Amino acid sequence: MRYYAQPLSQLIGQLSKLPGVGPKTAQRLAFHILEMDQDEAKVLAKSISEIKEKLSYCSICNNLTQNDPCYICSDDRRDKNLICVIEEVKDIIAMEKTGEYKGLYHVLHGAISPIDGVGPEDIKIKELLSRLDDETSEVILATDPNVEGEATAMYISKLLKPLGIKVTRIAHGLPVGGDLEYADEVTLSKALEGRREI
Repeated sequence: MRYYAQPLSQLIGQLSKLPGVGPKTAQRLAFHILEMDQDEAKVLAKSISEIKEKLSYCSICNNLTQNDPCYICSDDRRDKNLICVIEEVKDIIAMEKTGEYKGLYHVLHGAISPIDGVGPEDIKIKELLSRLDDETSEVILATDPNVEGEATAMYISKLLKPLGIKVTRIAHGLPVGGDLEYADEVTLSKALEGRREI
């Protein structure tokens, strides 16, 4: 990147580290930012800075939040006896768009993947177990329908069965190998309706 002035070269380098952003896209984005007026650029920079400064993880469900506990865990209208286990924070948005689910969530922050060196101790399974109590009537396993998601669901199911808690898995209205965040609302609604006990 010796062709550009150092600040521009540095910005291109940083942008190219983002997922799905190659060198050409990073260059286009950098020049777009360069062409923004000063106020717009400052708002963008402030937004990036603030998400690192002001957001943290909910102490109950591990959702991203500005206030602890998060808005879902604090909502008295939610069914506190129902916990939906998901892999990533972005999966909450996909589930909430359905308008069907009224319980709480638990974000694992990953899935079991021995090939990638991710074991049960590397995700938030211990935290899930610690929040279960006599009031918990059902745990819905909504991990992605891929090998890692299925392995994670089976592992959690085997841990929960002896506790006498109903454990269900969302139905496979979702494509195998797909990600929850990319599913449309209708598909997710059907998957929730057709969940099964495992």
